[in-house]
Amino acid sequence: MSPRMQFRGPTAQRGAIGLMAALTLGLAMMFMLLVVDSGRLYLEQRKLQRVADVAALEAVSRGGNCKAGLSAATFVRQSAARNDFVAAIDKTLVTQCGFLLTGADSLRTFNVDPDKSSAVRVVAGHTVLTSLAAGVLALFSSGPVSLDTTLSATAVAAAPLPPTAQLSIRSTVADVSLLNPLFSALLGSSVNLTVASWNGLLSAHLNLLDYLNQLAVDLRVTAGDYDRLLAADATIKQLLQAAATVATRNGATADVVAGLNALTSVAVNPGTLHIGDILKLQTGGNSSALNADLNVFQLVQGFVQFGNSQNAVAANLPVSLLGLGLGATAKIRVIEPPQFSVIGNPALAKLDPLGANRIYVRTAQVRTLVTIDLSLVTNLVGVVTDLLSVVTGLLGLDLRVLPDPNLDISLEAGGGNVYVTDFTCVSDTNKSLTVKATTEAARLRVGRVTSDWASSTSPMTVSALPLLDIGFKPCFTCARVAYAGGGADIKIDVPALQSTANHTFINPPAMGLPGSEPPYKLVATDPIASMSKSVSGVKLTLHEPTFNPGLLALVFKTLLSIVDGVLDLLTSTLNTILSPLLDNLLNKVMQTLGIDVAKSQVSANLSCGQTGKAFLVI
Repeated sequence: MSPRMQFRGPTAQRGAIGLMAALTLGLAMMFMLLVVDSGRLYLEQRKLQRVADVAALEAVSRGGNCKAGLSAATFVRQSAARNDFVAAIDKTLVTQCGFLLTGADSLRTFNVDPDKSSAVRVVAGHTVLTSLAAGVLALFSSGPVSLDTTLSATAVAAAPLPPTAQLSIRSTVADVSLLNPLFSALLGSSVNLTVASWNGLLSAHLNLLDYLNQLAVDLRVTAGDYDRLLAADATIKQLLQAAATVATRNGATADVVAGLNALTSVAVNPGTLHIGDILKLQTGGNSSALNADLNVFQLVQGFVQFGNSQNAVAANLPVSLLGLGLGATAKIRVIEPPQFSVIGNPALAKLDPLGANRIYVRTAQVRTLVTIDLSLVTNLVGVVTDLLSVVTGLLGLDLRVLPDPNLDISLEAGGGNVYVTDFTCVSDTNKSLTVKATTEAARLRVGRVTSDWASSTSPMTVSALPLLDIGFKPCFTCARVAYAGGGADIKIDVPALQSTANHTFINPPAMGLPGSEPPYKLVATDPIASMSKSVSGVKLTLHEPTFNPGLLALVFKTLLSIVDGVLDLLTSTLNTILSPLLDNLLNKVMQTLGIDVAKSQVSANLSCGQTGKAFLVI
C-alpha cells in the first residue's frame, strides 16, 4: 500500500470529528456568553436611559432650575428614586441647566448656563460587573483586569417653545440727502455716503442670530451666552464692523457693504454702549427667538443715536438744514436713545404690558436748540431805533431795542412708544397681536433757554426775551424802571399733549421670515397742531406804560402810536423767522432722525410656539 493511502483511511481520521465537535461547542458557548452578557448590558443601559429620560422630563415639567435651592437636581433625584435608582458609590446622577442653541448646521446643542432653565440635562451613570466574556479575554491580556464596566446615559429635555412676538419701530426718513449732515453731527465725524448706499441700508436686513454670533466673536464673549453679550461693552465701531462682516458674508449688495464700511471708518467715538440698550430680549427669553430679521438702517441709526446720548456736549447741527445762515447756530442732543426692536413672550407681556416683561419700543427723545442773533438776521435794531429814538429822547426815556439779540428756539420731541397689550394664537394662520401706540409729549420753547439745556436730568426752563424796552430813570442815582414807557418781550412755552391709538395686527408673519412685511402706520391725533399755531401766529407779551409824561402828553401819545407800528413789525418779522424754522425742525430734522411726533411706524411678527408638555430633544 502506498504511504499516501495510509492517511486516507477511516482509521486514520477517527479523532477529527471529536475535535471539530469540541471546537464548535466552545465557540457556541462563547457566543452564548456574548449574547447573554450583551443582553444584560443592553437591558442595564436601557433601564439607565429610561431613568435619565424620565428624570429630565420631570425636572422641566416641574419648572426646575439650577439657582439657589437646586430644585432641578431635587426633582431629578426624586424621579430616579421612584424608578429604583438612588445615587450611591456605583450610581451617579448629574443635573445641569442651560439652553439649546441651533447651529448653522441645523443641529441642536445643549449649552450649560446655571442662570437659565429652558433645558435640563441629566447624566446617569451605573457601574456593573464586567461580562464573563470580557473577563475570559482579559485572562489573555497583559494589562490589568477590570472587574467593572461603567454605563452612562444622557438625556436633555426642554419645555415647549412659548409664543414669541417681535416689535420693530421704523424710521420715517423723508429725504436721504439729509442723512449725511445729520449723521456727521451725531457721530462728530464727516459722513459722506452716496444716496444709493443710504437707500440700500434702508431696504437691507440682517439676521439677528447671525449678527449676535459675529458680535460674540468680535467681543470675545462665549458663543450662545446672549444675556452677557447684550450687556457687554462695545464701541460704535465694533458694532458697525460686526454688521459689515455679516452683510458681506451673507451677500449684501455692494452699496450696503460700502455704506457700512464707510460708517465704520468714521465712527471714532471711543465711548462704550451695550447692544441690549437699543435691542431688548425679554428676560429669560428663549434663544430660538433670536432667529429674526433686523432692518440695517434701524440698527445703524440706533447705534449712532445712542452714542450721541452718551456725550456730555451737544453736537453742532448744520444750520443749512433749517434754512438759516449767518447769525444762527444749531445744536442737537439725543436725551433718550431709541429702543427700536424687542423680542419676548406676548403671554407674559399681556399680564403687565408695562412691567418687567413688556414688549416695548420707542423712538429717540431729541432736543434741538437753535440760537438766532436777531441783530444780524434782521435790521430791526436800526429801524426801530430810528423810529423811536427822537421821541423817547424828548421824553427823557431810555430806549433799548433787543438788549440781548440772541433768541433761543428749543424743540424737545420724542416720536412715541408702542407696546403689546394682547394677543391671540389659535393657529399659525389665525393669530393677532394688539398694541398701544402713544405719541410722547413734545415741547417748544422760545425765549431765553437755560444753560443746562443739554443736561439729560435737569428740567429745562425758558424766560422771556426783551424785544423792546422803553425804560425810565426818575433820577440820576435812581434805579431804572423797565418798561415804564411800554414795550414787549417774547416767551413761548408750548407743550404738545400725548395721544394714543390702539392697533391690532391680523396674522402677522412668523419670526425669522426674511422680508416679513412692511411697517404699519399707527396714526394718532396730531399733537403738534397747537404748537404750530403758536409759532405761525406769534403773540408778544406787551407791557403797559406807567410813565407820566406831564406836559408832554401829546408827545407821549405820539410815542405810543409809533410803538404800535413797531410791535406789528416785530411780530411780522418773528413770524417770518419762526414758522419755517419750526417746519424744518419737525419735517426735516426730526423725521430724518426717525421721529415723527404725529405717528409711529411699527412692524410686528408673531410665532405661536408649541403646545404640549416637556419633550426630549437630545
